[in-house]
Amino acid sequence: MGRAALRVSVDPGRCCSSGQCVTAVPEVFDQSEDDGVVLLIQPEPPADLRSAVRTAAAICPGRAITVHEP
Repeated sequence: MGRAALRVSVDPGRCCSSGQCVTAVPEVFDQSEDDGVVLLIQPEPPADLRSAVRTAAAICPGRAITVHEP
């Protein structure tokens, strides 16, 4: 049986537009061209990106990223 998918959510209201998440995992996060606020482009990233997503959440200065573990 496969592992359940890791899910990610973001709180744009907490985002300070630092862009560290985009630098860490551009496959999962992007930034709004208008104000630089985080955009979640892959809420259930593949297994090979799990570690990088956890790192992005840990380094987010606004704590705008939440990782939901199975």
